[in-house]
Amino acid sequence: MSRREKIEKMLADSPNDVFLNFALGVELAKEGKIDEALVRFDRTAQIDPKYTTAYFQKASTLASAGRLDDSRNAFRVGIEAAKRHGDLHAAEEMQAALDALPS
Repeated sequence: MSRREKIEKMLADSPNDVFLNFALGVELAKEGKIDEALVRFDRTAQIDPKYTTAYFQKASTLASAGRLDDSRNAFRVGIEAAKRHGDLHAAEEMQAALDALPS
């Protein structure tokens, strides 16, 4: 059983588990299943809007897929969410990643 399959099995029992949703997104991104990964990152942020790593990972996944405009938008949404929840460190990291994207 693959890591993804193990996560999916656990997620079936705990569909609102923040970490499992995030971890599944990471695994899907590694497998090149970008759109499915993005759904999981969005679900993670929906369950816990303070889980700023989901915003960062979504934007990074989009950038890796060459979807730079979408990545920029995702970083901006993540920066605003991080600021709204008082996570200035995460906001700064996402701003730095946004600034590093090619124009």
